[in-house]
Amino acid sequence: MKKILLIEDDVRLAELISEYLCRYDFEVAVVLRGDRALAAVEREKPDVVILDLMLPGMDGMDICRQLRKDSSLPVMMLTARVDIFDQVAGLEIGADDYMLKPVQPRLLLAHLRAILRRREGQSEVAEVRQLQFGELQIDLAARQVCWKGEEIDLKTSDYNLFVILVQAAGKVLSRDELLRRWRGINFDGMDRTVDVSISRLRKRFNDDAQEPRKIKTVWGRGYLFSPIAWEE
Repeated sequence: MKKILLIEDDVRLAELISEYLCRYDFEVAVVLRGDRALAAVEREKPDVVILDLMLPGMDGMDICRQLRKDSSLPVMMLTARVDIFDQVAGLEIGADDYMLKPVQPRLLLAHLRAILRRREGQSEVAEVRQLQFGELQIDLAARQVCWKGEEIDLKTSDYNLFVILVQAAGKVLSRDELLRRWRGINFDGMDRTVDVSISRLRKRFNDDAQEPRKIKTVWGRGYLFSPIAWEE
């Protein structure tokens, strides 16, 4: 049974979500205040956090930032904020998914299961593999990236996308495929989070933005991690 920590100040909504998820063999713990969230994470040891943004005591964005300092715990943001900038900001600081209220319970359940499948898949790979291309080394178990002998500190979302690209080395991945593997959603033609994350990755590894060689743009098709470029 997987445990969900629901951080939501709307008591009625929290009750409805809890009742629905419990029908599908989830255990749900509820916290009604943001300033109690971090302590609850330590106490409950959840598999996924569902996090409202507008909370008393501490804002959901701040909670997510604190979690991402030392944890890769999956975080799904659930909020009434419809501004695209809020959604992008949430994903940029490390949220794994972002859903808008009013939420459909069946859709919420599907997103939770997708997050858990991705996490379980990453765990299975991490147990048996390390990746290396030239001076690039990735320890999947420790979620650690080293390049030219130095550890590279990546945001959780950037790390997750980078690993997807590296594991498909030499293969072109479309934005749609990347989004499905990365966040469990389909590309809607407007979402630029993949492009923004890849831009940051290129900067971290000194890949020329105008003529990138390590993470190539294949026009009309997607992105490609070029193993040869990392071995030079």
